[in-house]
Amino acid sequence: MSAARIATPDVRRPVAVLAGQPTSDGAGVKLTRVIGQQRLPDLDPFLMLDEFRSDDAKDYIAGFPDHPHRGFETVTYMLAGRMRHGDNKGNRGLLRPGSVQWMTAGRGIVHSELPEQEDGLMWGFQLWVNLPARDKLCEPRYQEIAPEEIPEVDAAGGGRVRVIAGRFAGTAGPISGVATDPTYLDVALPASGRFAHDLPTAHNAFLYVFEGSVEIGEQKIARGRIAVLSRGDRIEIESREGGRLILLAGEPLGEPVAKYGPFVMNTVEELRQAVEDFQAGRF
Repeated sequence: MSAARIATPDVRRPVAVLAGQPTSDGAGVKLTRVIGQQRLPDLDPFLMLDEFRSDDAKDYIAGFPDHPHRGFETVTYMLAGRMRHGDNKGNRGLLRPGSVQWMTAGRGIVHSELPEQEDGLMWGFQLWVNLPARDKLCEPRYQEIAPEEIPEVDAAGGGRVRVIAGRFAGTAGPISGVATDPTYLDVALPASGRFAHDLPTAHNAFLYVFEGSVEIGEQKIARGRIAVLSRGDRIEIESREGGRLILLAGEPLGEPVAKYGPFVMNTVEELRQAVEDFQAGRF
């Protein structure tokens, strides 16, 4: 009788490594568009990723005044600075360094994000995550997570992992009830550090390096680069010099995407309805 074959993990590799593109949004906030640029318009279910980082108040002080959303989720992760948010449903809150806000816009909300500082470093990420057709008109909701509520786990190869969504080393992140079953990890590695993590094989995944650099196999990923990853059930990362990154994965929806500014639906007709509803004050 032959010995049973032991399956080896299919390790993910970069299939594209791209730099983010400078742009501006809101009332002129300067930022770097990582997903949503011409070379990477989306990565199902992820629609957009922006990094905002500046210690010049002129780049961020005007913030993001009232603006509508429908049909997707916005995720804000603050690294430095303070952002006050509010909406037309009466929700108010303050995003501090290390905090996360996962907002499900659903059928519609009018939202604002304004800096609560006039100087100093403002740094963080905003991610847009698509909603499946069945959920696009759900009731809006917030998951606002304080820094102390995000678990930090020691990585076996050195460094620390903040678990925002999904699981790492048996520890679950605080974000729950998201249709695309996301993984969102903040991974900090020292020089000569190593990191490995299992991911669902069918999920699309990427990492973005925002400090230092890391290596996947022989390929170096420098600060300000996104690495779109191949399919597989495991990611293995090293860092010769030390680096920090966000790692994201999510279940692709495989549905038609119709986008118009802050509205993301499945058809052009649904977009027309979204604009009409917003103009009629039905958000």
